[in-house]
Amino acid sequence: MNFTNLFSNINPKEVIKNLPDAVFVVELDGNIVWANDKAAIIFETRTSDLKGLNFDEIVANGLELAEKSYSRRNSVVTGAFTIEGKEFFIEMNAKKYIEQYFITIRDITAMTNVLSNAEKTGRLNKEKNIMLVKLSNEFKSPIQSIIGFSQALLDGLGGEINDKQSKYVKIINKNSTELLYFIEKFLEFSQAESSLFKYNIQSFDIINTIQSVVKNNENILNTKNIIVDYDFEDFNKKIIYNDENLIKIILQNLLETSIKLTDIGAITIKVDNPESDIVEQNSENYIRIAITDTGVGLAESEINGIFEPYTQLDKSTKRNIIRSISLGTVSTIVKRMGGTIDVKSEVMKGSTFTVILPVRKPE
Repeated sequence: MNFTNLFSNINPKEVIKNLPDAVFVVELDGNIVWANDKAAIIFETRTSDLKGLNFDEIVANGLELAEKSYSRRNSVVTGAFTIEGKEFFIEMNAKKYIEQYFITIRDITAMTNVLSNAEKTGRLNKEKNIMLVKLSNEFKSPIQSIIGFSQALLDGLGGEINDKQSKYVKIINKNSTELLYFIEKFLEFSQAESSLFKYNIQSFDIINTIQSVVKNNENILNTKNIIVDYDFEDFNKKIIYNDENLIKIILQNLLETSIKLTDIGAITIKVDNPESDIVEQNSENYIRIAITDTGVGLAESEINGIFEPYTQLDKSTKRNIIRSISLGTVSTIVKRMGGTIDVKSEVMKGSTFTVILPVRKPE
């Protein structure tokens, strides 16, 4: 095919007339001398009615923004008005040819509304999280009282109770304890998402931190006969710079998840520096912590969205929702710390959760 002949038969005026964007030719004094059919559609009038108008009459600060677009060679976003005065939003590009501007306009009202709604939703979500964090004691105190008094009844501090009453009180105590755990995890996630999130870098011994978190879980580990192995051979520099409290939250939630997935067997915690091609920087500026269990593993359907609690609500059991909230907390904290998190799992063969975090010394 001879493309030279093909394009020689194209009428430039017809091409401009039928472009998907509105096109204007505007004099330097702002007078509109030509507009295509799309311009008439966007501005809800006829092309003949647009001719002779001043460009500033239909686009807020139109001439000034046209010059700005031309001089900076990029698009500008502004408000525009139909002949009847209805406001909408546009993206405008302008070129200057001799004594005229050649201006293209695209209606982005729908996109602007989407972005505005998303911004509003994000702001409301942060405000909601702040409220939940500040009211945390109001949520937790009544439940802690129920747990405390029900346990006192079971211990006989309120007098003797019969077997049927004891059965009911045990149910109250068990459900209250589970509810408190769920609320604590939910509040932890809300705080990680909120603007109250604090990131305090300090130096500490990461090995001691890991071992202390494991020690706090000794009871459940012993109950389930789970052995914890450490692999620190490839990691020599124990003192790192990061937020120890946040890393403890990350480790606790990941370890809890591995324990719940493992009925019997072992959990291995490996610490090293990631390969330089993974972080694309000096690998000693980062630490990699991998927690591997020999548990039941996760199906591919469970892994999808596992770090996004909101996507799990319609398809998860109570146990899986709590797991997603815990892992959502980890993912949120890791991202806010400038790190990454990944999971690899195979059904009946176990799972590995890997976190990479910066450990640079503050300048």
